[in-house]
Amino acid sequence: MPDNSDHLQMLAVREGDLDKLGPLFEKYHQQLFGYFQRQLRDPQLCEDVVQEVFFRMLKYRHTYRGEGSFRAWMYSIAYNAKIDHFRQTQRRPETITDEVDLLVNPRPNPEEIFIKSNQRELLDLALDQLTGLKREVILLRRFQSLKYLEISEVLDCPVGTVKACLFHAIKDMKAFIAKQGVKITS
Repeated sequence: MPDNSDHLQMLAVREGDLDKLGPLFEKYHQQLFGYFQRQLRDPQLCEDVVQEVFFRMLKYRHTYRGEGSFRAWMYSIAYNAKIDHFRQTQRRPETITDEVDLLVNPRPNPEEIFIKSNQRELLDLALDQLTGLKREVILLRRFQSLKYLEISEVLDCPVGTVKACLFHAIKDMKAFIAKQGVKITS
């Protein structure tokens, strides 16, 4: 169930209560940072693009209709900000290892760190092999936890296309990992 308070806050922002954008920034700043981190590799650049997203939310607040989910609207803006960044810099999206995953176990032993690091590296390499919609769907679904309908709103495509892209992306990633000689369970 989407958070109705996000919707109400954005409606208030749309109507001119700009202070309501602050709580949305506090709530979504880290999620957006994580979305960009897997592709930009530069923490300062990620911060800049997150700031750009909230600037655009303010600038284009009149376009918020509240018909879909707030998160889908926000991630549409984030997606476009990312695309604009790549157009301006002529860079291809990349991935970065998320070191936070290694902190799940408060006192991992060196062998566990090595195994997790290698698994994460392999996952990032498999993700690097994806392009276009497949890559974007994986990032939004698996790493940002958006629902199929929200992803379809962000990418402006049918839900069936989102599901098909996700299926084929996972299949492609599994095939890449299998080529590396790693057995996949599940």
